[in-house]
Amino acid sequence: MESKTGILLESGTGEVEILHFTVSGVHYAINVVKVKELLQIENISKIPNAHPAISGLSLIRGEMISVVDLLYVLEGQKNEKVKNGMTLVCEFNKIKVGFAIESVLGIQRIGWNQIIKPDNLTSNSLIIGNINLNNEIIMLLDFEKIVMDINPNTGINIDRIKDIVVKDRSKIKIALADDSPMIRKVLLDTLTRAGFTKLKFFDDGMETLDYLLMLIEKKGEKFKEDIDLLITDIEMPQLDGHSLTRRVKEHRNLKNLPVIIFSSLITGDLLHKGEAVGADAQMSKPEIENLVKLIDEILDIK
Repeated sequence: MESKTGILLESGTGEVEILHFTVSGVHYAINVVKVKELLQIENISKIPNAHPAISGLSLIRGEMISVVDLLYVLEGQKNEKVKNGMTLVCEFNKIKVGFAIESVLGIQRIGWNQIIKPDNLTSNSLIIGNINLNNEIIMLLDFEKIVMDINPNTGINIDRIKDIVVKDRSKIKIALADDSPMIRKVLLDTLTRAGFTKLKFFDDGMETLDYLLMLIEKKGEKFKEDIDLLITDIEMPQLDGHSLTRRVKEHRNLKNLPVIIFSSLITGDLLHKGEAVGADAQMSKPEIENLVKLIDEILDIK
C-alpha cells in the first residue's frame, strides 16, 4: 500500500481509488490514500479503561498503534478475531490508527461524481457517500468521525479556538466547501468568533464550482466583489477539492482567487497533490486554530 503509483501521483483527475472491504458481510470503502498498510496483526495488548471500540495497542513497524474494532463501531458487537485478522493501518489528521475489518475485496478506481451524497435521513451517520458498483451498494465511511467519536481531541475541535485574535474581518467574503455538517458548523463558529461575517457554505465541490461560474457569468472579472477566498475540503461527493482547485486555477478569470485546501489528508506524503493543482496553501483539519492566521496572511489582513 505504500508505493505511490498511478492515480496516487495524480491530482485533480476527478477520480479516486477506493479500497473495498467488508465488515459483518456489509460492503464499505475507504479512500486508498488514507491507507498506509494492510496486514494481519500478530500482537495486541488490551488497554485498561479504554473506549469499548478500541481493541488494544499493536506494535506495527516499531510504532505503537491503537486498533479500532469496526465491527463494534458499526454493529455494536465485539470482534473476537482482531488478532490475526485483517487490519487497515491508516493515516489522517496527522495520526496513525488501525481498523480491524473482515475481508478485502479489492481496489477500484471511480469518479467522484459516482459517489452519491447521503440523503437527509442518513446525513448525520458515519457514511459520507454511497457507491453503486456492479449493483452492489458500497458505503464510503467517515473514518475521521469514527476516531473523533472515540476521542474528540484527535480531530478538529472547537476548544482549539479560544486564543484566536478577534478583529473586524466583516468585509472579507469567503466560500467554504465541505461535505461534513459537523466541520461546517465548527468552521462557522471559528470564523464568526474571529470576526468574519460574510461566509457562504457548500456541501460538495460541484455546487461550489457552479457558484463560482455563476459569478463569472454575471460579473466577469469583477467576480471578486462577491468572493475573496475559497476554502475547500478534499474528499467530497460529485467533485473533490483537488479537482475543484484545478478547475479554479486553470480558469482564465478565477485563477487569481486564493484557495486554501483544508483537509484531514494534508500529510507530508500528500502535500504534492495540492501543490500540483495550484493551491495557495494547505492545512490539516486539526490545526483549525491556525486557519484564521493563514487567512490573514493570504489576504494581508492587518
